Amino acid sequence: MKFTANHQGNTLILTLQYRIDHASAEAFSAALSSYLAECKSGGKPLILDFSQIEYVSSIGLRALMLAARQVKAQGGKIAIAAPTPLVREVFEVCRFNLVISLYDSVNGALVDFAVE
Repeated sequence: MKFTANHQGNTLILTLQYRIDHASAEAFSAALSSYLAECKSGGKPLILDFSQIEYVSSIGLRALMLAARQVKAQGGKIAIAAPTPLVREVFEVCRFNLVISLYDSVNGALVDFAVE
């Protein structure tokens, strides 16, 4: 699991690569934890750029759900942007788009975060 962190204004954008599955979910959660700590009320909104994520398994969805719960409890904002067609389908079939906001592009999420 690779992360590339990038700031755009006050928003942190994490570009992730490869897969979030049984083999990588624990490492994903561990790597994400420090970024989640900053994603709180008055802190930095977090956009997860999924344009390079090939696959998300059920354990990957669980890791994302726990991240979303943490951010919500902290009063922060988190979103997933630019999912690949397969990942988007998984999110929509599982109705995971009701757990975390899903955007077609990073720019779409940035615009929405700026408006809120």
